[in-house]
Amino acid sequence: MVAAALVAMALLPLAEIVARGLFGRGIPGAGPFTQHLTLWVAFLGAALAARDGKLLALATGEFVPAGRWRDATRLFSSAVAAAVTGLLLWACLELVVSEREAGTVVAAGLPIWVAQLALPIGFALIAWRLVDRASDRRWGKAVAALGLAAGLAAGWHVFRLSRDFALEPEPFGPALPWLLLVGAATLLGAPIFAALGGAAVLLLLAEGVPAAAVPAETYRLVASQMLPAIPLFTLAGFLLAEGKASERLVRVFRGLFGSVPGGTAVVCALVCAFFTAFTGGSGVTILALGALLLQALRQERYSERFSLGLLTASGSLGLLFAPALPLILYGIVAQVPIEELFLGGIGPGLLLVVLVAAWGVREGLRGKVERQPFAWREALAALWLGKWELLLPAVILFVILTGIATPVEASAVAVVYALAVQAFIHRDLSLTRDLPRVLRECGVLIGGVLLILGVAMGLTNYLVDAQIPSRLVEWAQDSIGSRILFLLGLNLLLLAVGCLMDVFSAIVVVVPLIVPLGVAFGVDPVHLGIIFVANLELGYLTPPVGLNLFLASYRFDKPLLEIWRAALPWLAILGFGVLLITYWPGLTLGVLELLGRR
Repeated sequence: MVAAALVAMALLPLAEIVARGLFGRGIPGAGPFTQHLTLWVAFLGAALAARDGKLLALATGEFVPAGRWRDATRLFSSAVAAAVTGLLLWACLELVVSEREAGTVVAAGLPIWVAQLALPIGFALIAWRLVDRASDRRWGKAVAALGLAAGLAAGWHVFRLSRDFALEPEPFGPALPWLLLVGAATLLGAPIFAALGGAAVLLLLAEGVPAAAVPAETYRLVASQMLPAIPLFTLAGFLLAEGKASERLVRVFRGLFGSVPGGTAVVCALVCAFFTAFTGGSGVTILALGALLLQALRQERYSERFSLGLLTASGSLGLLFAPALPLILYGIVAQVPIEELFLGGIGPGLLLVVLVAAWGVREGLRGKVERQPFAWREALAALWLGKWELLLPAVILFVILTGIATPVEASAVAVVYALAVQAFIHRDLSLTRDLPRVLRECGVLIGGVLLILGVAMGLTNYLVDAQIPSRLVEWAQDSIGSRILFLLGLNLLLLAVGCLMDVFSAIVVVVPLIVPLGVAFGVDPVHLGIIFVANLELGYLTPPVGLNLFLASYRFDKPLLEIWRAALPWLAILGFGVLLITYWPGLTLGVLELLGRR
């Protein structure tokens, strides 16, 4: 079902483009149906992620010693997560009942409440999987089931009260003890969605706000006009990774840059940046390309520590290039034009790539790595072979900037383009054997991410209602005397956030807090967005729990401490680049000024 929904999401925007070009008008209901398909992809994909044990969680649980202690913390965190999921399930039912009574429709007579059934169905499947995976023993599963039952009972209690319009201010008593319980479970391995969703529900209930406010905000985000671009661009990246695009791109960049000192290291930075721009998460890049690139570096006799650090750092290099998913989500949350973020990210993104490549050149010179001679024939042959992959970013920017397609429609163009290149031109991808698996794997990743984004919107709603952003602005204006100090403090804050949270949930939770601060200190909205994403990109490398560190440890089968040591020089290099991005606004805004957008 996830695969079918993804296919429909890609075809509807394409049909919209064709109909608009031929008949001067789009297809009635195409946009709303695409948005609500995103809702089903998100929650069915999240259910698949729960079944496979791939719901995103903090890496801190890995520090618990294996054995009896690890089993106990796994059971505890699963039981708490199941309880939170049960509470969220009833909140979703409350929303569905309310929408059914309202009688609103999506389009073509389809009631909204039918589309919203994805929420309770998804949470029910997730709760079941959390219980099933809580322990290998029956008594352990029973303990987790008791946690789920407690959450369902609490949800039913709140649901009854809200139906009678007599919601008590604090049905659970003070929120703090429950928040501490959820926080402890999160540190021990509970999924991130449980932490954000649980915090949102508990804080809102403590203020006398109906629990349905959380799924209402989830629905508002997931069914937004621009969000379908995230799963579609992710699917395009998966299609590229599944074929032999990585091998063709490595050959292209080797043909062009292999003759310079450190040529293979430069190639690694360029290939990783290209792939991360489409997949949106450095995890896919490291897991998909790590083995190929590490082998290439070993063949050139680069040191192991340098190679591990380079690939760990390069895994998130492309987050500032179009069509990077964090830029799209930032534009949605901060209400900044996405095409301006794409343009603003060009200079800063190139700066970070150049810094990484320059360190690779230094290593090549110092280690006297053998350089392959430049050959025009090989370079041209590689360019010709890889021309279709290299043209994809240009095609996307062209259809967006010329007005042919919206960002969502451009993402559908990217999917069909990538599929055509991999399946029909190069024939690396089988439509019957490979495509269903790619669609499923993509759905799992999308579900894990969008689930977090959805529940994080509920927490953001609470923070806004509690006037946290306005209070932060008042405090900052009273305590911070200059924009320079504000930007420095912002860098430190975002570095910590990027270390502890994934980039997507950080955008949803933190952006509404910092945007008013940026306005108060006169920071351009596009510049602020690029600073934000660049800092979170750096957070992937920050010990002790930066995401890239754990992924590299897993992919290369190396101790975590060894990965930390290998990543430290790259953390300093990219940190210098982030400071340049922060205090040199022209690097971000120069392209916009040339195009008359500033």
